[in-house]
Amino acid sequence: MRARLTPGATIEGEVGVPGDKSISHRWLLMAATATGASRLEGLPRSLDTLSTAACLSELVPSARPALEAWALSPWVTDERDGSTWNRETSTLDLTTLDLRGEGRKSLLRPETALDCGNSGTTMRLVAGLVSPSPFETVLRGDPSLSTRPMERVAEPLRRMGADVTTQDGHPPLTVRGSALRGIRFEPDVPSAQVKGAVLLAALAAEGPTTVSEPVPTRDHTERLFFALGAPIRSEGPDLVLEGSFQHEGFHGAVPGDPSSAAFLLGAAALTGGHLTVLGVGLNPTRLRLLDVLGRMGLEVEVKVEGEELGEPVGTMRIGPGGVLRPVHVDGSELPLVIDEVPLIAALAAHADGPSRFEGAAELRVKESDRLTVLAEGIRALGGEAAEEGDDLMIGGGGLAGGSARSEGDHRMAMALAVSALAARAPSDIDAIESVSVSFPGFFELLRTLGAGVEVSE
Repeated sequence: MRARLTPGATIEGEVGVPGDKSISHRWLLMAATATGASRLEGLPRSLDTLSTAACLSELVPSARPALEAWALSPWVTDERDGSTWNRETSTLDLTTLDLRGEGRKSLLRPETALDCGNSGTTMRLVAGLVSPSPFETVLRGDPSLSTRPMERVAEPLRRMGADVTTQDGHPPLTVRGSALRGIRFEPDVPSAQVKGAVLLAALAAEGPTTVSEPVPTRDHTERLFFALGAPIRSEGPDLVLEGSFQHEGFHGAVPGDPSSAAFLLGAAALTGGHLTVLGVGLNPTRLRLLDVLGRMGLEVEVKVEGEELGEPVGTMRIGPGGVLRPVHVDGSELPLVIDEVPLIAALAAHADGPSRFEGAAELRVKESDRLTVLAEGIRALGGEAAEEGDDLMIGGGGLAGGSARSEGDHRMAMALAVSALAARAPSDIDAIESVSVSFPGFFELLRTLGAGVEVSE
């Protein structure tokens, strides 16, 4: 499917966004392995979240009816853009899941390999979850996920006592669970997914587990653990979990995804509009983007209005900016905006000078080689961009318009579309159905906010 973006319209309004994908994975895993009833509100029915639910359906038979009822609830797919909508209310797909768990020890050996789809988060977190269980679990994924590195999660789980194998460092991932022991883990590559996998495994380990990160990453796992009463504490740069903890059921409403909100805020900024995003997660480890936008001359007003299971929630507002300034994002800052780099690059294409992203090798092992796809996409839309080793240079000066390939990567499709909204002529973006991975209804929502968007086969 393709989208044609016609510039000239102003993006403005007041809107909500689907629930946070990173938080949803973790809350689903913990609800399914709790003792007692849990209620999760605002779960996004994105493809990645559905992958986690599907894996849990195989691992937790007692939760299967509720998970399958949620996953197969009466939603319809809009063939124009791949979005999912409630048949009865025509609202964006946000749902409530009531789930009763029987504890972590209730996990059973799956009869077949677990399909993680396109979700690396699902694969890595589930690997940690099943590591203490006395059976074999095989985790596989789609062709894109099958190229992504998995030794980074396999290695610490092996050190804890699990037997974990990969295929030349990539999926499928086979985990043969065992009694685990606590370890001290100092990752070479900052990764919230790997940290989360180690902490999930550590809940059943004998002795403390310490995670010492070289660079702070998003902290959704530890915030949830704190909220549920787990014996976890911070000691400077170290995070220490004592282990052997079984949590009870819980109730929470998933905040809106700030990474999804960022694309809408960027669209408003580029088109001179005012936009308010309601009910969005304001976790400090997810807001480094705002610092980067500030350096570019864009100011986002943030107001915390509440909290859900340790996660601050509130409102983001942006108004028209002036001339966009170029930006420099170095290797120490890049892990803190890893999911937002595509958007920042999309904005940088319209800055009044060259921007640079340094040490961005991690972008090459996402759903696509995002360094290459960004550089090629911006050039295809009439802008200047180049790869220099693992650095990305964006020339600035605006886009002429054109036709770009997203390579089936949801963030590439959204970033290129946002940048195209301020081009000098209409542009086409291909493979936009991929947005269902994280932001079902993205193009429909853009249209509702005033964008000139036409979707076709």
